[in-house]
Amino acid sequence: MGDPRVERMHVGDDTFWSIGEAARRTGLTVKVIRHWSDIGIAHPAHRTPSGYRLYGTEALARLQLAQTLRGLGLGLATIRDVLEREDTLAEVAATHIDALETQIHTLRTQQAVLRSVTRRDTTAEGLTVMTELARMSAAERRTVIHDFVTDTLGKLDVPTYRRGLLAAAPDLPTDPTDEQVDAWLELGELVRSPELRAGVRRMALYAAEHHPGEHGERALRDAERVTDAWLRRVETAVRQGIAPDSPAADPVVAAVVATWIPTQPTADGKPLVDDARGRALLLQQLEVASDTHMERYWQLLCVINGWPVRPSMAAAGQWLTTALRANSAPGARAARLGEVYDAGEDAWEPAGVLHACDEVLDAVGVLVAAVTPGQFDRPTPCADWDVRALLDHLVWENLLWAGLADGAPRSDFTGDHLGDDHIEAFRTASRAARSAFARPGMLTRRYGPAPGRRLVEQLVIEMLVHGWDLARAVGHPYDAVQHLAERALPVVREIHGDAPRTTAGSFAPPHPVSGDVGALDRLAAYLGRTVT
Repeated sequence: MGDPRVERMHVGDDTFWSIGEAARRTGLTVKVIRHWSDIGIAHPAHRTPSGYRLYGTEALARLQLAQTLRGLGLGLATIRDVLEREDTLAEVAATHIDALETQIHTLRTQQAVLRSVTRRDTTAEGLTVMTELARMSAAERRTVIHDFVTDTLGKLDVPTYRRGLLAAAPDLPTDPTDEQVDAWLELGELVRSPELRAGVRRMALYAAEHHPGEHGERALRDAERVTDAWLRRVETAVRQGIAPDSPAADPVVAAVVATWIPTQPTADGKPLVDDARGRALLLQQLEVASDTHMERYWQLLCVINGWPVRPSMAAAGQWLTTALRANSAPGARAARLGEVYDAGEDAWEPAGVLHACDEVLDAVGVLVAAVTPGQFDRPTPCADWDVRALLDHLVWENLLWAGLADGAPRSDFTGDHLGDDHIEAFRTASRAARSAFARPGMLTRRYGPAPGRRLVEQLVIEMLVHGWDLARAVGHPYDAVQHLAERALPVVREIHGDAPRTTAGSFAPPHPVSGDVGALDRLAAYLGRTVT
């Protein structure tokens, strides 16, 4: 405490204040002012007869400046140097800016780690790994990638592939975004995974066996050009609603193969052509290259380095590989289906396939009419569709087969076919299908490899299985068509028994069911649905 008898003293034209008054004027505590005085930040100008400190105008100014600098995070020794003019304020500010930037970077990195933890189911061990990755320097990050590439490729003769992997090192900017930090954390974990290492080595082994040694810029450009070309063709086919396991996919495969063949070497002396051998080789290459872990690796590198991120090619790759399996040689799928379509009698006798179509369309119409807009967002057994999407597909199938029967194929697969009235949309589409099928001679007319009755049959099968999907989604009975499902089962096995069951294909692999379930459940299970 100051001398209670002295708060202020005048000496000539100057005024001096006790330590208590100085504390009130600066907002500091007496204890802090005393400490700062002891270490030389503020010097008392006088003392009272009792020995108490008195501070002048200059001392108060130093205390206020010291308080400001302290609030900015400067240490007391640095503040004293500034006040004693040993370092200029500009020099100290520049040094402090560097220190603050380091602290800010550290805090942002810690924040990104914690945010990443909230988005993942991270274990304590995983958090330790993430923290280690976050603290790495640029040189340490490059070492991680170098060691990953070196360990994975070993001594394989793939210099171009090796150089490409090493050149694309993660270059995290000085002030990274949360997304970039998160991408580095994920990449650091990914390079430790055996799945990525297996994918990278599998591709390197294929290259070492089929295309060893150096590859020039032209080969790389050709590979990029072929990739871009098949992506465009496949994306167009998907927009048009072409199923990869159908004969309609064959021209797409042929166009892709024609672009790909000129880029392939002929080491065995047999030039590649579009035949079973050529398509098998393309399928092998795609299967080797289509690794989701490798794709994610490159996506993360692009995010970290601020490069454009290429959209995932996984779905398009699955479509093309499915199409290659189904159309393993030019015309193979069409020829196979032609044999099936021409064999046997009409499975729908005695009433006939047109009667079966009327029955199933009537039953599905009842289901559609029972659906309310409030149920549109419910999930369905078709994983990618909610109820509204399923209703849209039911309408589309009628429009599709009606258009084919009329000789006017539809191309609006991706459009909205429901509008504001899903019930009327289905009625209109089903009337169009019935009208097209009822034309004289339609059942025996040829549509590609199939007689017309097979088009009607295909709509019957689609309505049976997707009607089952809708009934399950909205909890409505659908038993009136059990007898049609019984007749459909052998037809479905005949047509689709040898078709590839993939994610991109028309149907998933069959699911097991108990022997006492009805025909509709057995049909749904055979076409990839889970029946409970």
